[in-house]
Amino acid sequence: MSAVIRLATSADAADIHQIYRPIVQNTHISFEQKVPAIQEIAARIDKTLRQYPWLVCVINGRLAGYAYASAFRVRAAYQWTAETTVYIHADFQRRGVSRALYGSLLAILREQGYCSAVGVIALPNEGSIRAHEAVGFRRVGVFRNVGHKAGAWRDTGWWQLELRRPPEEPQAPLAITQLATEDRFEGLLQTGLRHIRA
Repeated sequence: MSAVIRLATSADAADIHQIYRPIVQNTHISFEQKVPAIQEIAARIDKTLRQYPWLVCVINGRLAGYAYASAFRVRAAYQWTAETTVYIHADFQRRGVSRALYGSLLAILREQGYCSAVGVIALPNEGSIRAHEAVGFRRVGVFRNVGHKAGAWRDTGWWQLELRRPPEEPQAPLAITQLATEDRFEGLLQTGLRHIRA
C-alpha cells in the first residue's frame, strides 16, 4: 500500500468535491445547504493555505480524505485557536485515515504556535465523535437547535483539544506558508501515517 499526506492544491478540488458533495446533499453533517462548485472549493483551498494547513491523504493514487484548519473566530484575541475539519471518502472509512490526517494536522498546528483546536460536530454523529476523541479532543458543550438541515433542527457539539500550554506572552502563529519552507515540515506532514491500515 502506498500512502502519503501532503498539502492540498487547487488541483485536488475535483476529488474533494466528490467526497464533500454527498455529505452536503444527503446528510446533516455539514450545515451547507448547497454543494459548492469545484471552482469554489479550489478558491477555499487557496484562501486557507495563506495561513492554515489543508491536508489530503492519498492512498494508492486515490484521494482518501482531507482535513483542514480555519479561524475559530475573526477577532484578534482568538488567533491562537483553530477550528478543525476532517472528511473521509466512503471507500476509506474505518481504515485510520481520519486519525492519520488529524495526527498530521494537529502536529502542524502545534508547530505553528496554535494553543487550542476546536471541532464542531453536528449531532448526532458518533463516527465524528469517536474520531475526535481518539486524538484527544474532549466535549465541552452543546448548542441546541442552532441549525436546520435535512428536515430537522440540529444541535452542535463542541469538542476542544489543548495543543500546547498557553504561553504568557504569545507570538502570532506562523503562517503555513512559512512553516512549509522549513526542513522539519515534511516530517510533520507524515506524523499521522502510522495510523493508516491496509
